[in-house]
Formats: sequence, structure tokens, C-alpha cells
Amino acid sequence: MKNLIKDCSLSAIVAGCLATMISYAGPLVIIFHAAEAAGLAPGLLSSWVWSISMGSAVLGGLLSLYYRVPIVIAWSIPGSALLVTALPQLGLEQAVGAYLVANLVLLLIGISGAFDRIIAHLPGSIAAGMQAGILFSFGTEVFRALPVQPGLVLAMFVAYVLMRRLQPRYAVAAVLCVGAVVTFASGALRSEALVLELASAQWITPQFSVAALFSLALPMVLVALTGQFMPGMAVLRNAGYATPASPLISASAIGGALLAPFGCHGLNLAAVTASLCTGHEAHDNPRRRYVAAVAGSALYLLLGIAGATLMSLFAAFPAALIAALAGLALYGAISDALARSLAEPQERDAGLFTFLVTASGVSFLGLSAAFWGLLFGLLAHALLRLRRPHAQEALRRSP
Repeated sequence: MKNLIKDCSLSAIVAGCLATMISYAGPLVIIFHAAEAAGLAPGLLSSWVWSISMGSAVLGGLLSLYYRVPIVIAWSIPGSALLVTALPQLGLEQAVGAYLVANLVLLLIGISGAFDRIIAHLPGSIAAGMQAGILFSFGTEVFRALPVQPGLVLAMFVAYVLMRRLQPRYAVAAVLCVGAVVTFASGALRSEALVLELASAQWITPQFSVAALFSLALPMVLVALTGQFMPGMAVLRNAGYATPASPLISASAIGGALLAPFGCHGLNLAAVTASLCTGHEAHDNPRRRYVAAVAGSALYLLLGIAGATLMSLFAAFPAALIAALAGLALYGAISDALARSLAEPQERDAGLFTFLVTASGVSFLGLSAAFWGLLFGLLAHALLRLRRPHAQEALRRSP
């Protein structure tokens, strides 16, 4: 504790709190969408927010203090997006069963140290294509909301584009501020929906099914590894931190499994917001930047306790604001995933098929579009690899 107080700085505390606020400003909206699509009661939604907030707070704080490294833990953004279509089909009990299975697989990967080997063998274009397909519908929702409230959506869109040019890291926070100002000015805020209430944990008895295993658990493992842990570790490595991946994956899996019966759909390394805590904005001295992650974890704790109030705040805003905020917050992730899915010429077809099938939202034999996107992508990749050696042999024999 003495070292923590000694290493504290205003810049680190501000960076950590801002990272947490950005997490709530964008990714939390997707959870709100998923709960609304599944028709969850407010109490269950409050428990969900409480569980992911508590998990992010405790894990992020303890790991950062132990390693003296800014380790930011958050919930999976593509995993949240996956639930928008999967949760209404499976139900919350089967979804919780899938969360437990996914965390068990991640724990085994963490203990075995197989993370690097799995990432090396899974074609990057397929993983990126699936992630882009899962997030695609959120990007289009921005423009679907345009006819409903054109002034609000246009103001948020302009704010996003301008901030992407001027200060990209704060683009989502700026969009939220602009949307809130326009909402207050137009009188569109539904103040009657606001409540002052603390969050309460509710137990959800898990159910296990084959459909949930393939439709939700397997895709959640893949998007956690490729969409969160892989870029999250890259952020740490680029900042000069050599923290091993295995204990971070194992700790996240254990925390996620313990909180799954209360609604937590998974905890993992943050990637986008983590850059705020690992960069010079937090502190010039890399050894003192862990304070930013600890400060962010403390704010997670406070906001998680007030989960019911936080959810009522989102409910008070217009649906067009929520849709536009969710979509704009994910544009960077969508763009990056699409670019990676088409980056390698030899894997481009597989990545494209994965993206198209996943983005279609097709559900067949009780299995979600994410599973079919993964299957079609792997099938295309395998067939193309079978064809390529013959083509190369023919070229070698030609005069």
C-alpha cells in the first residue's frame, strides 16, 4: 500500500478513470441491447452489470498490484455482441451453462500454456472475419436509427468523425457527451425511468446443451482469444511489459466462472481502453502506470455497486442514442477486424466467407451464425489449401 500511495499521480488516476468510463460508454450499451432482445427483467440485467463490474474491478486491481503492471480487465465486446442474437434463442440458463464451459476451456488453455500455439494454428483471417461479422449489425444500426432522430444521430456521427481525426482515444466519450447534450436540449430524456438503487446479485441456475456448446461456448472462446487476449497482450508487449499470458488467462477464466451464475458472460484483457493505461498519458515512468489500472478498477467497483441506477440511466435515453452509441463505439473494432480478415491474399476467401455467413445472422439446426461462419471459413480454408499444392506442381512442370 505504501508503494501504491508513493506511485500515485493525477495523470494515472485520470487515465484509469477515463478508460473505465469509455468501457461503460460503449461496450455496456451492447449488453443493454442483448438484455432487451432477450426480454430480461431489470433485476437480472442489474445482476449482469454487477457481476462483470465486480470481476473487472477485483481481477484488474489484484493483477495490477501483483505484477506492478497496468493490467486492465474488462468484459468481451464481441462476446457481448454475440449474445444479442444468441441469448433470445438459447435463454439465460443455457447461456450461463455456455459461459461456464467457455471459461473451463480458457482455464485449460491458460494452465497448459497453449495460447500461443492455438493462435498460431488458427487462421487469422477466419478469426477476424467472425469478429467482424458479429459486430457488423451494430455498425448498420447507426444508419437505421437515422430516420428516427436525424438531428441526434447526425450530431453524434459528426462528433465521432471529428474526434477520430483530432483525438481518436476520446472519440467514444465525445460521442456520448454530444448525444447527452442533444437529448437534454431536445427534452427527449425520459426522467421517469431514472431510479436510485444499488445493484443486487441474482443466482441463475445453469443449463447445459449441445446447441449452447456450439452456438455460444465455442465462439466465445475464439473471440476471447483472438479479439481480446491477443490484442490485449499486444498492447502490453508494445508498452514494454513482459507479463506472461498464461496466468492472466487462467485468472480471468476462474473469475469468469465464479461470476457466471450471476450473469457474467466472460472476463478478459482489455485492448482498446488498456492503451490509455499503458501509454505516456498515464505516466512518463512505465513502472508507475499500474496505478492507472488500479484507479480504473476502483471506479469499476463503484459503478458496479450502482448497477441498477446505471441501467436506468441508459433506459432514460432515446433508443436512437443507444443504437448510435453502440455502433459508433465499435467502428474501430469493425474496421480493424475487416482489414485483418482480408489482409492475407491466401486466406482472403476464407475470411470473406466467415464474415458473410456470420454477418447474415443465419440460424440453422439450432446453431448460431457465428458457428456456421466459423465452419464455412474453415471448410473454405481447407479446400483452398488442398487445391494450392496441385496448382503449384503444375506451374513447376510447365515449360
